[in-house]
Amino acid sequence: MYQFFVEPEQIQGNRVVITGKDVNHIKNVLRMQPGEEIAVSNGQDGKEYRCGILELGEEILCELRFVKEDAVELPSRIYLFQGLPKADKMEFIIQKAVELGVYEIIPVNTKRCIMKLDEKKVKNKIARWQQIAEAAAKQSKRAIIPKVSEPMNFSQAVALGKTLDAKWIPYELAEGMEKTRSLMEQLKPGQSLGIFIGPEGGFEEKEIQTAMENGIEPITLGKRILRTETAGMAVLSWVMYHLEGACIE
Repeated sequence: MYQFFVEPEQIQGNRVVITGKDVNHIKNVLRMQPGEEIAVSNGQDGKEYRCGILELGEEILCELRFVKEDAVELPSRIYLFQGLPKADKMEFIIQKAVELGVYEIIPVNTKRCIMKLDEKKVKNKIARWQQIAEAAAKQSKRAIIPKVSEPMNFSQAVALGKTLDAKWIPYELAEGMEKTRSLMEQLKPGQSLGIFIGPEGGFEEKEIQTAMENGIEPITLGKRILRTETAGMAVLSWVMYHLEGACIE
């Protein structure tokens, strides 16, 4: 079933109005007809609104059939602090992180970042990344569109990370898997988590030290060295498995 995002005010009683670029997509790309059903989310309340199409015009009028309230979001807000990678790796990272349940993605400019964003092009780059997040949210049937924030430096990222309940930084010299497992088990539904991932060259020792001094716990990802586009996905997969398993118990 196709899913679309609307603003909360576009859902009024048992009527839902779809506007903007989704109108063309529904009418001319998907070629949907009155009577067909779509899923709609307002990006805020975590609910899925099942609607039947009533009218196709400059706007699309739908009738609300029922509300599906099964939780599709992770029970914790996960923030991915991603060191800026080179080329188009960030697009891949955003897409997969959204599929795995991340709440917000924060691009971080660290000492070893090869990619340096042109200040004149930052807004266009963020807009492009946000479009990728929205497309991934639709494809994976998320109830929200995760935010891709504006890039920040490492000090700013650490300051934001300090406000979260838990914060981890994968580091090749971290203690063995036992400590990582212990930290994972301590993470409870409802807690916020920050995951710090370095760029291709990893974090500098000084950055690791700064992180640790601010309560960010080093963790290991195993005996192998993972690429920057793999490391975050590994941690997010662990977290998804742990949190969704905790909700079943």
